[in-house]
Amino acid sequence: MTKSKTTRATMALEKAGVAFTVHAYAYDPEADSKGLQAAAAIGEPPRRVLKTLMAAVDGKPVCVVVPSDHEVSMKKLAAAFGGKSAQMLTPAEAERLTGYHVGGISPFGQKRKVPVALEEAALQEDAVFVNGGQRGIQVRLAPRAARDALGALVAPLVA
Repeated sequence: MTKSKTTRATMALEKAGVAFTVHAYAYDPEADSKGLQAAAAIGEPPRRVLKTLMAAVDGKPVCVVVPSDHEVSMKKLAAAFGGKSAQMLTPAEAERLTGYHVGGISPFGQKRKVPVALEEAALQEDAVFVNGGQRGIQVRLAPRAARDALGALVAPLVA
């Protein structure tokens, strides 16, 4: 499969004036953890390769961006949005909402804009990698630029 370096995510970043670089890698659909596989493939520590997850807080969809070597705490996620409960969306729900395929979901350029939460530890990095909107594509950018472009709330989100 050939990868395009122009996706809805990269177009959204360009439109927002965010500096980024595109990094293609061999995507493994059989990997247990897509984020950890991406980190290994591009030679970056997992804490710098952020995974994009889709969840619901009190029934309302949200996007969650956390380091690939951590799990989201549903309790912390709900609290971050001032809700009572949180749960992950099914892959089909996530794909329908974002317009991306699982393994290629980016927080940028989603079909439907939803609130975004970013793990606070990501802001300690000088640069992070986020899915570029296609399987096998990561974008490297400053975490504060990602936060600002997404209008993301920053909170402790991992278990």
